[in-house]
Amino acid sequence: MLPDPLHPALVHFPIVFAVLLPIVAIAVLWALRTGVVRTRAWGLVVALASALTVASWLTVQSGEQQEERVEEVVAETALETHEEAAELFLLLTWAALVVAAAGIAPGAVGSSARIVSVVVAMVVLVAGWRVGHSGGELVYRHGAAQAYAPDGGWQETPQLELSSLDESLDDESDD
Repeated sequence: MLPDPLHPALVHFPIVFAVLLPIVAIAVLWALRTGVVRTRAWGLVVALASALTVASWLTVQSGEQQEERVEEVVAETALETHEEAAELFLLLTWAALVVAAAGIAPGAVGSSARIVSVVVAMVVLVAGWRVGHSGGELVYRHGAAQAYAPDGGWQETPQLELSSLDESLDDESDD
């Protein structure tokens, strides 16, 4: 059984893969340069870029499916900012996958593609941060989770009156 809503359960996978991709790409590139591994080890980077792209696509799809429900409680501009950042991120993950796959090629083409892959992976990481930040803003600043609250509304946490706290502390210090 899949969680409902699905989008919040999926969003962490692309972010984790986006963080791992430049780390793994740099490590494999270094290992290739020092002769520790063969060129086929670059397949690990391609596999990770593939996982990132698939996870990103699934996450964008789930976000689009749940968009209408969240639009009921969140301003359209905030939602559009997140959606546009997610679409750019997905596009960049495809670019990272294509460039990483070219890194398997022998000779100068593969060597150049591996270096470019590291740069593209860094760009993907920054784009992933933007998506994650705007998604966090939707949930924690704009109340997107309200769309899935059991009673359909936001429940306020009782606020502690600071003035009464100050008075009680003053009374205790007088004793």
